Amino acid sequence: MNTAALTYGDKVIAVEPGGNEPIPPDARHGGPMSLFWTWTSPNMEFATIYVGVIAVLFFGQTLWQAIAAVLIGNALGALSHGLLTARGPSLGVPQMIISRLSFGYFGNIVPATLMSVMSGVGWFATNSVSGAFAVNTLTGLPKVPSLLIVVVVQLAIGFLGHNMIHAFEKYAFPVLTVIFVVVGIVMFTKTDPGGAAGGGGIGGFLITLGAAFGYTAGWNPYATDYSRYLPTTVSGWAAGGCAAAGLFWSTSFGMIVGAASATIANPDDANPTHQFTVHLPGAMSDLFLIAIVLGSISANAVNVYSAGMAFTTIGIKTKKNLERGLAAVLFGVLGFFVAWWALRDAAASYEAFLLIIAYWIGPWLGVVFVDQYLRRGTAFADLFYRRTFTNWPGLASFVIGTVASILLFSNQAKFSGYLVREFPDLGDITFFAGFVFSAGLYAALSARRRRATVAS
Repeated sequence: MNTAALTYGDKVIAVEPGGNEPIPPDARHGGPMSLFWTWTSPNMEFATIYVGVIAVLFFGQTLWQAIAAVLIGNALGALSHGLLTARGPSLGVPQMIISRLSFGYFGNIVPATLMSVMSGVGWFATNSVSGAFAVNTLTGLPKVPSLLIVVVVQLAIGFLGHNMIHAFEKYAFPVLTVIFVVVGIVMFTKTDPGGAAGGGGIGGFLITLGAAFGYTAGWNPYATDYSRYLPTTVSGWAAGGCAAAGLFWSTSFGMIVGAASATIANPDDANPTHQFTVHLPGAMSDLFLIAIVLGSISANAVNVYSAGMAFTTIGIKTKKNLERGLAAVLFGVLGFFVAWWALRDAAASYEAFLLIIAYWIGPWLGVVFVDQYLRRGTAFADLFYRRTFTNWPGLASFVIGTVASILLFSNQAKFSGYLVREFPDLGDITFFAGFVFSAGLYAALSARRRRATVAS
């Protein structure tokens, strides 16, 4: 039992004790509405906006095509996030602990490691870069010191843990929402729908949809990390609904504003935040730069926390009651150096990362949802921490589905899948293919194993 959680309670200025242990009922607190702003604030940031920007500038979408693609992609990502979040109040454990049901205790090390690296290094670096550019534009400080300032604040919040993150997102929510909505309205008054030439066709549409899904579903492996402290009396539907709603509206609004801004003639400037804010009046431009910094901190506090949480499920032990916090700091430091490197060409790095992040999440979701369906009505809580528990069909389905979908459907500058080479209009549907491949294979292997068990 996680007895340390009993003394943690709802304290904000305190380091969250323990690691991935279940949260006892007596330590639960909060309400489902907290998940609305917890998943809104992290997406009120420039990285969200830039998905819409690249949909028009790089993927060849008209404004209306871009809007349709991001709405579909975000809806799918938010729906899956809500379904996963809903299990938090009843199970009281992090998402990557629940993932052990699908892949086994040691098999789960594979997706847990991927999540730790993608979140604690990849996403952390991506969002830190946007925050650093904003500080650089706002203050004139060199880029590296700007990056350092942003990273230190993010690590401090992530190290303190769950309650500090919820509190920070709550108070950041109204500030970010007001600024983003006002800026969005101003940007739309300058929009020139005819400025988006289009020409990307169905391939560009699917790549945009995939980028939006990859961004939004990128939060899926974090889902119950932020709902596991809710009282057991809280409805899973309420928790999942609030999380999905916050995620969907924030990502969709930001991406649509980004697509609109891309229809306006942009200055020849390597700083992407300046390309956006140059269209705003002086005072509003500075205010939005502050919001970009606040948004990057909101996002990365969540990223580095969940990366640390996932790392604890791998099984590497550090100092008792600090393993989650120490892991968060470790990944934050690694993310800082990756962000430093990415400062040279942020746009190209971000475009590739958005697509690649979805490559493993699609297959992971496929196995997790099929496993959740197959275990309905059964008791399984005793399997979460059983080191002898295995589920090799889940791991095999995940690996095969990931590899097969990449080899067939990946559409990257350095590698194109075999089917994409033959049918380039497919765009990049790796995430959908991976989901279907892994889900179907896991369902088939599980049915075969059940038949074998009955026969024996």
